[in-house]
Amino acid sequence: MKCVNLAVLLVFLQNAIALNAANTMLQNVPFANVTGSLNDNGVCQCSVYLPDTVFPVQKVEMLEITAQVLSEKLERELTKVSQYTKAIETYEQKIQNLTIKVEHMESTSVSYTELDFQLLKLEINEMERLVTQLKSTLVGSNVIVEQLYVEIKNLTLMVNDLESLDKNNILLIRREIVALQNRLKECEKHRNQTTTPSYFPPGSCGHGGIVNISQPYVVQLNWRGFSFKYGSWGRDYSLRTPQKDLYWVAPLNTDGRHLEYYRLHNSYDDLLLLKNARELKIPYGGEGSGTTVYNNFMYYNIYNSRDMGKLDLNTNTLAVRKALPNAAYGNRFSYAGVGWQDMDFAVDESGLWVIYSTEDSTGNIMISKLNETTLDVLHTWNTRQYKPSISNAFIICGVLYATRPVNTRKEEIFYIYNTNTEQEGKISIIMDKMLETIQSINYNPSDQVLYVYNDGYLVKHNLIFQPVLH
Repeated sequence: MKCVNLAVLLVFLQNAIALNAANTMLQNVPFANVTGSLNDNGVCQCSVYLPDTVFPVQKVEMLEITAQVLSEKLERELTKVSQYTKAIETYEQKIQNLTIKVEHMESTSVSYTELDFQLLKLEINEMERLVTQLKSTLVGSNVIVEQLYVEIKNLTLMVNDLESLDKNNILLIRREIVALQNRLKECEKHRNQTTTPSYFPPGSCGHGGIVNISQPYVVQLNWRGFSFKYGSWGRDYSLRTPQKDLYWVAPLNTDGRHLEYYRLHNSYDDLLLLKNARELKIPYGGEGSGTTVYNNFMYYNIYNSRDMGKLDLNTNTLAVRKALPNAAYGNRFSYAGVGWQDMDFAVDESGLWVIYSTEDSTGNIMISKLNETTLDVLHTWNTRQYKPSISNAFIICGVLYATRPVNTRKEEIFYIYNTNTEQEGKISIIMDKMLETIQSINYNPSDQVLYVYNDGYLVKHNLIFQPVLH
C-alpha cells in the first residue's frame, strides 16, 4: 500500500512536469528512477532530484527583487515629474505676469523710474536662477524647460531696451524737478523778505496792472436783508467834489431783476451805523446788478429795454435816457450765474464805460466808452471772450478784467483786454469770497478798492499794483 502511494506520487510529478512541456526550458527533461525505503513507522520514502534546467528558482527570486527595485525607482521618478510639472506651471504664470508688466510699460507713455526697472530685473533673475536649477536636475533635454529659459532671456532683453529708451525721459523729469526745486527756493526766499508794495497815487495809471488782491473785508449785510441777494454798491468817484464821500447801496428785488430802491450815505460811518440814510425810488425802474455811480449820477439799465439811464442823485430825476445801439437785453447775454445783467456800467480813472454784448458779436464782450453827459458812445472795442462764460468784470485804467468761479470760496481774475493797445491776454489772480456768487464788482479809482456785492453782503477788496515792466 505504501509503495502504491509512492507510485501515485511519481505519477503526479510526471503529470505536473508534463503540464509545463510547452516551456522550452522544461522540454525533454530526463528523469532518474530511485529506490525507496521504509522508515521506522513503515512509511515509504524516496527522493526525486530535479535538475536546475527544469525550474530556475533562484533566478526567479532575483528577478522579483530586481522588479521591486525598479518599481521603487519608477515611483520616485514619477514623484519628481509631478513636482517639476507644478514648478513649470508656476514659472509659466510668473512669465505671463512679467510679460503683462513689460507690455504695459511699452504701451504707455509714462516715464518709469530706475526702481521700476530694478524690480523687474530682480524678478527675472530669480526666475532665471530657478529654471537653471531645474535644468540641472533633469537628465537630457526637456522642451518645456528650454522654452521657459528662452522666454526669460527674451524678457531680460526687452527690459534692458525699455530702460535704455526711458533714460531720456527720466533725465528730462529730473531736470524739471531740479528747476521746480530752484523756483520753490526762490519763492521761499522772496516770501521771507518783507517788501513794501509799490505805491501809486489814487487816479494814477503809472502802474503795470493788478498783481495781487487782499482778503475780503465784510462791511455788512445790505439794508434790505438776506433775501435780497442781487444788487450792487460802491463809492462815488467824483472829480468835482473829491473830498466828499458818497456811498450808495442798490439791492434788487427778490426776483433778482428789478432795481426799485436805493440808499445814499454821506460817509462810511453812516453806512456802518445805518444812519442818516436817504432811501429813494428809481424812476421807471432799473434792471440787473450793473449799476454804478459817477460824479453824483447813477447809471443803470432801464427796466426791460436796451436803454441806458442817467439819474441825478441830488434830485432823484432821470436826466438822460438813451438806447445803447444794438445791445442785447432781456437776459440774453448776462454773466454766468447772475441773471439780467446784460449791461454792466463801470468807472475808471478816465471816466464811464459800459460792458455788454450784441447779436452781431455772438455774445462776445463789447466795451464802449461813453460820454457821461450825453451817454453817446465814443468808441467801441470787440473782444473774443464770451460774456456768459464769465462771472463778472470791471475796468481799471482802460483795461478790462474778467472773473470766473474756481469753487464756492474762490474766484479767479483770468482774462484782460487792454483798450489802450487792443490786446487781450490771460492772467491768474485768485480772489477769495465769503459766499458762493458774486453779483457785481465796482472799482473806485479814488481809493483803488473793489466794491463787491456777494450774495447780499457788502464786501471790499484792496488792490495791489505792480510797477510798469520794461
